[in-house]
Amino acid sequence: MIIDVHTHLNNYHEERVRSVSDCLDTLQQTMAENNVDYSLVLTSYLVNEHRPSISQVVNATRDLKNISVVAGISYLNYKEKDLREISDFLKDGLIKGLKLYPGYEPFYPHDNRLQVVYDLAVEYDIPVMFHSGDTYSPKGKVRFAHPLHIDDVAVDNPELKIVICHVGNPWIRDCMEVVYKNKNVFADFSGLVLGDFTDKFEKYMKAQLEEMIIYAGEPKYLLYGTDWPISTMKSYLSFMKQLDLPDDKKEMIMWQNASKLFKIDVEALAPSG
Repeated sequence: MIIDVHTHLNNYHEERVRSVSDCLDTLQQTMAENNVDYSLVLTSYLVNEHRPSISQVVNATRDLKNISVVAGISYLNYKEKDLREISDFLKDGLIKGLKLYPGYEPFYPHDNRLQVVYDLAVEYDIPVMFHSGDTYSPKGKVRFAHPLHIDDVAVDNPELKIVICHVGNPWIRDCMEVVYKNKNVFADFSGLVLGDFTDKFEKYMKAQLEEMIIYAGEPKYLLYGTDWPISTMKSYLSFMKQLDLPDDKKEMIMWQNASKLFKIDVEALAPSG
């Protein structure tokens, strides 16, 4: 089984606008081509013609068994009504997690303004995902996106489940320490490359992730994700096959950890019989 915890329906080709349904169709087709059983779609901190809102994505996916939503929250622009909408979606089981974008927006994860978000996540027992490391946009300010800042959040909110996205790349060793130290912190290895891996970069990143697993121990904290459509699913699955891990450890990364963390009913995904 394969669960991709990090995909988007955003339009990253700014010269053209594609509808939510069109992007969703492409995602489902790509999942089928790569035998991906389930994907989490992360909404953006922005809402515009290229970035659909939480409600747009929820309404487009609410009847699908193999796709769920992680709600992106803007630090700069969120209002009480936004949190009320998210609370309603959580009550109805239509959201699997929350996502914050330090680096893309200028704030540190331990900012007190975000405590209401963390309390909401604890109340509904869902993870909060953080962008971490390099930004897709050159306008991002990466000092806000260093994974060490997430340690404060983990320590001050021990019941909060946290996902460091992109393993904090390029600060992977710092991400290792935050994950190793805090039992409530996980990491996904999405978005490590734009498009496809090259042979040289694949070898480099393979060594980095294998070192992370050795350092932090049993890979029950690591999640498979791609950042599709920024990164391709086919290339990521090929990369995954190159990791020097026994099959049972790969199963943990590919779907078991995610199914437990995000409460995904994998039995509902299995074909009848």
